[in-house]
Amino acid sequence: MNTRWPNRRTAARPAQRGAAILMAMLTLVLVTTLVSAMMWRQWRGVELESAQRMRVQSAWILTGALDWARLILREDARQGGSDHLAEPWAVPLAPARLSSFLAAERGQALVGDDTDPAQEAFLSGQMEDLQARLNVTNLVENGQLHAASAAVWARLFKHLNLPQGELEAMTQRLLQASASTVAGKANPLAPLSPHTVAELAWLGVSPMTLRAIDPFVTLLPARTPVNLNTAPPEVLLACVDGLELAQARQLVQSRALKPIDTLVDAEQRIGNAAVHLDAAQHAVASRFFSVTGQLRLGQSTLQERSVLQRDGLDVKVLSREREVVLDQERPLQ
Repeated sequence: MNTRWPNRRTAARPAQRGAAILMAMLTLVLVTTLVSAMMWRQWRGVELESAQRMRVQSAWILTGALDWARLILREDARQGGSDHLAEPWAVPLAPARLSSFLAAERGQALVGDDTDPAQEAFLSGQMEDLQARLNVTNLVENGQLHAASAAVWARLFKHLNLPQGELEAMTQRLLQASASTVAGKANPLAPLSPHTVAELAWLGVSPMTLRAIDPFVTLLPARTPVNLNTAPPEVLLACVDGLELAQARQLVQSRALKPIDTLVDAEQRIGNAAVHLDAAQHAVASRFFSVTGQLRLGQSTLQERSVLQRDGLDVKVLSREREVVLDQERPLQ
C-alpha cells in the first residue's frame, strides 16, 4: 500500500507568505511614522523661524514708531510754549495699514492683493501727558510725608468715594520704603518701593481702588506738577484746593478753546478769589510722556508702552514694556 505523506515545504508556504505580509505592513507603518515625524519637525522649524522673524520685525517697527514719537516731542519743544491737547503729539494714530506708510515713503500708490500677509500689518498708537495725573512720588519728600500732596490725594479719594484708610496705609508704607532706601540698608520688614501704579497693591491698595484711580495717577522718577492744560476734571478738582467740580469742568471747556498760557491766566479763568495756584504743584507744560504703540499682524497684536522724559530738546526713554494683546478689540490704555 502506497501512502503519501504531506510535503512540509508546501504546508509552510502560507505561513511564510503571512509573515512576509505582516513584515511589509510593519515596515510601511514604520516608514510612515518616520516620514510624518520628519514633516512635523520641518513644519515646526518653519513656524518657529516665522514667529522669530515676525517678533524681530515687530520690535523694529515699534522702535521706529517710538523714534517718531521722540521726534514729535523734540519739534514741539523747539517751538516752545505750553503743552496742550491741541498739539500734534496729542493726536492719536488710528489703525493704519503699514504698507500704506511704505508706499507713501516711496511716493507710490498702494496696489496689490488685499490677501497679501505683508499688507495685513496695522500700526496704531497714542501719546499721553503723564503730568496730567497725580504723581505717587510727590507724596514723599526727603523721607517725610509731603502734606500738600497728601491733601491732594485725599481729595481724589473723597471724590471717587474710596476708603481713606487705604490711602493712609499706602502713605505709611511708602514712608517705610523710603526710609529703608535713604538709610542704605535693606530692611526685610520694610515694603518694596513700587515702580508702577499696579505695584501699589504691595502697599495695601485693593484691586477695586487700583482700578478706580488708574486713569488719574502715575508713578514717575521725580516730583512733578500737574499740567492744567491736559489734566481731566477729577485731577484738577484734587490738585487745586478750593476748586469745585463745575469750575474744573468749565476750565476744561475754556482751555479747549484757547490753551492756558500761564498760571495767572488759569487763575483768571477760574474766577475764584479763594483759589491760588502754586508753581510747585501746577504748571502749563510737561516733561514726562507715555507712548503706546500697537502692531497687529494677522490674529496677534503686540503692544508696547514707553515712558519718555523731555528736557529741552533731549528726549530719552525711561522704560519700555511689551506685551501680546489677545483681544483684538481691546482699546489702547
